[in-house]
Amino acid sequence: MKKILFVVIVLFTSISLLHAQEVTNKGRISGYMFGDYFYNAARDTGISSLSNVVNGGKKDLNGIQLRRIYFTYDYDISESFTTRFRLEADQVSNTNDGKIGVFVKDAYLQWKNIIKGSDFIFGIQPTPAYEVSEGIWGNRFLEKTIMDLRGIVSSRDLAVTLKGKFDEEGMFKYWLMIGDGTGNKPETDKYKRFYGHLQFTPIKQFTATLYADLKARPDINDPASTSNPPATIANNDLTYALFLGYKEKDAYSFGLEGFLNTRQNGMVSGTDVKDKTGMGISAFASYNFSKALAVVGRYDYYDPNTDTDAKGDMRNWFIFGLNYKPDDKVTISPNVIIETYESIPNGRSIDASITPRITFFYSFL
Repeated sequence: MKKILFVVIVLFTSISLLHAQEVTNKGRISGYMFGDYFYNAARDTGISSLSNVVNGGKKDLNGIQLRRIYFTYDYDISESFTTRFRLEADQVSNTNDGKIGVFVKDAYLQWKNIIKGSDFIFGIQPTPAYEVSEGIWGNRFLEKTIMDLRGIVSSRDLAVTLKGKFDEEGMFKYWLMIGDGTGNKPETDKYKRFYGHLQFTPIKQFTATLYADLKARPDINDPASTSNPPATIANNDLTYALFLGYKEKDAYSFGLEGFLNTRQNGMVSGTDVKDKTGMGISAFASYNFSKALAVVGRYDYYDPNTDTDAKGDMRNWFIFGLNYKPDDKVTISPNVIIETYESIPNGRSIDASITPRITFFYSFL
């Protein structure tokens, strides 16, 4: 009996080890976290009443915050099919009782080489707006890129995608996506978002991208219409972006990104209607003194409405930091965020928002 029991235990252990090895070969767990100790050193007394503010909060508020926690599981079904499931926790998506919430960030199936050089992706997945620029920026733990920061395009969508390259070397790449336009949320209407992205990489260090998307929205009534029911006019969102970036690994990088975001017939005054157009420009640079020490800076200009009748809503945003890497998977960064505001139409100037931080970034595989 003891011999039989011993054999069963050995067989069970062997099968378990073989299964574990198979999972290890095909499945990969990874993740990262970042957060800060922050101090709101300066704020305008009317900061809570301003729109389009990304460096808000009360003056003298300080504390420790976790801005992102990722837990990712990638699994290779076969050479042709791979999957990703990712959970995110942050202090924005809180539970009903105010605790840090967790939600599904990614959940997709990728069919590799569905046609030669191109992959098909289904599920909750990244949108084309940020992947290239964020990679060259390389400091997501400090802040999002400008279109993400200003909420112009969601970083995720429930979508189907075809992406790939036009040539063997991958100098020219494309990315086409049709999504619900709801981010990580389920669909609630019939309107969709259509994305297009072209990437040009003539040399390894330099990349240029062109991006555009159309977010379909319900038509609105034409205020000039006299018919019953009134005629309708389009109210869709159109976004265009250009990015240029250069990165020499462990040496230096710089980039320039600009976008236009237009809502058709987004400004209505009496019977007059016209488009509402916002714009943004972002410039950044970093320099490595050594593999362990780098300095980084960025400037963003954002105007949500470029019409001459719209005043008092332009924003300038700056970040300056010193990144210290005591380990390949750990970065500690003293940095400061500054946001300035256009004077409001009555002429009152608005004090800048200044927030010094010490940011901690760490990853695991």
